[in-house]
Amino acid sequence: MTRYFLGVDIGASKSHALIADEHGDAVGLGVGGSGNHEVVGYEGLTATLNAITEEALRTAGVSKSQVAAAGFGIAGYDWPCEDEPTRRAIETLGLAVPYRFVNDAVLGLIAGATRGWGVAVVSGTSCNCRGRDAQGREGRVTGAGPAFAEYAGAAELVGKAVQAIALAWSLRGPQTRLTDAFIALTGAADATDLMEGLTQERYRLTADAAQAVFRVAAEGDAVAQDIIRWAGRELGSLAVGVIRQLGIEALEFEVVLFGSMFKGSPLLTDEMARVVHGAAPGAHLVRLAPPPVVGGVLLAMEQIGLDTAGVRERLMASANRLFAARRAVSGE
Repeated sequence: MTRYFLGVDIGASKSHALIADEHGDAVGLGVGGSGNHEVVGYEGLTATLNAITEEALRTAGVSKSQVAAAGFGIAGYDWPCEDEPTRRAIETLGLAVPYRFVNDAVLGLIAGATRGWGVAVVSGTSCNCRGRDAQGREGRVTGAGPAFAEYAGAAELVGKAVQAIALAWSLRGPQTRLTDAFIALTGAADATDLMEGLTQERYRLTADAAQAVFRVAAEGDAVAQDIIRWAGRELGSLAVGVIRQLGIEALEFEVVLFGSMFKGSPLLTDEMARVVHGAAPGAHLVRLAPPPVVGGVLLAMEQIGLDTAGVRERLMASANRLFAARRAVSGE
């Protein structure tokens, strides 16, 4: 009888469940919204888990009794105090199989690192960094953002841009085309109106404004370029910390990059690489090719001792085809 494996990636904005067989063929996909308990609570996590898993099983034509193991990446899962409520949410699925749950950043590492270990840096709206060595020891940052000196997601990039605009407005810093870009984004009358509107919260900027920072940098604005390099240094610092925790400075390994920020500008990754290579010359920065949920399936396979090296490439290719077919039908 063919064995099937469930991988789940619970995100802050979108969540996926993937069913694949023991040969690495992805056969079922479920898609949903946020399941991060920090956003939707544990009831929301439970609801999202069940909805996307049921969809993945249904589209695969697979019953729960045919699932051999499961792997879960959970956004917002960071500390031991969250173990029990997370476990309770997962067990509502009614899967009597071996399973493991980790922070969602770990899935990107498992999916993107050819040997299943190294470091992963995710930077979207916010950022995170996780790692594991060949023996399975793990390294991490808090995942709690700027309050703990962990930068830089898109939200922080936008915040840094606003600071630069304020410095230019008060003549404490150089002029920048970011001012005009953010005036256009908000509909402000001029720079003074922009400053007033932001301080009085008449104008609100979201993480999507990071796209304007990348655009202005590409047009040659030195201030915007410096902000992107700052973000690269900060993200590189996250990776260096985890590398030191694992003691892998002298080894060759991959630093897997995923998230919308890494689509923005080569300035970001170039600066990040400079910082990482200062600590670990053998590190190779790579972009994550498959969807992170592939890491959930590989994690599931690990739970019963299956050799994932033999199926990894096939799983990546079949998952990419399944996601492409879904996008073609739904327009997502």
